[in-house]
Amino acid sequence: MSNPRDPNDPKGLIRESYRIEGISAAECRSILMDWALSLPEGVAQGTALTALLERYGEADPDHPMTGLMREGLQSVSATGRRGGRAGRVRH
Repeated sequence: MSNPRDPNDPKGLIRESYRIEGISAAECRSILMDWALSLPEGVAQGTALTALLERYGEADPDHPMTGLMREGLQSVSATGRRGGRAGRVRH
């Protein structure tokens, strides 16, 4: 049975990172960057990170991805950074 597509994790990158035993913070950082670049237009990074932290981070608070997503959420909140294409294109 396949997993339905999650607009907050369209490629399933975050989900899969939590399934990789012994994953390092550096590997999670690379995955998180790919995740951020793959967010569809209209999906805000902060909103997506909050949802993903609730889904995965609460169950695994010591996972390196949890820490990176928390840092990312703080950074997004501080800068107001928009996710996906909207965050990379100047208006």
